[in-house]
Amino acid sequence: MTSGAGGPRWRITGEEISSCNCAWGCPCQFNAPPTPGNCQGVAGMRIREGHFGDTRLDGVRFAQILAWPGRIDDGGGTMQVIVDANATPAQRDAVIALNSGREGGPYFEIFASTITTFLPPVVARVELETDRERRTARLVVDGLIENRIEPIRNPVTREEHRARIVLPGGFEFQEAEMADSVYLKVQTSQGLAFQYHHTYGQLNPFDWSA
Repeated sequence: MTSGAGGPRWRITGEEISSCNCAWGCPCQFNAPPTPGNCQGVAGMRIREGHFGDTRLDGVRFAQILAWPGRIDDGGGTMQVIVDANATPAQRDAVIALNSGREGGPYFEIFASTITTFLPPVVARVELETDRERRTARLVVDGLIENRIEPIRNPVTREEHRARIVLPGGFEFQEAEMADSVYLKVQTSQGLAFQYHHTYGQLNPFDWSA
């Protein structure tokens, strides 16, 4: 059986975290322009269960570095995919193929359609720790990404503040925990670099297929 894109059937489920330069809540989630006018961020995925054709993807981790000069839907974006070094060659090829958008699935197709520059994929150790209930996460790729997520805190009492975004028809998630991206730093060998403190953070489950 093949997907609508002509490739193998696939499905992946697991946990995603993402951080960007928007304010907490991220207006992009509501079809509004990004807070500073452009978008720069990262995403990290840990596949709990999955397959790409006959290739099992259970336990595979990967990350994305993403940047757009304006709104995401205006295009002109740049993306670099990092696949964990523990993945097998077949698993790496599958993750890279999915991120190209050519293998179907709304999440990958939609984001890929906004990308003009695909930087060469990287194979490196992807450290990803996430606890959605506690709204904490950590994503590290040596020399490329350092990202730490914590709960949003009340500015007066410092108590943890909990908020969620619910998108019943969302192509990325249906419900996501909102969090504080305490620290986000990116530096690629291709010159893409940015650094932010206390910006948008998101933790959500995913279930994507084609």
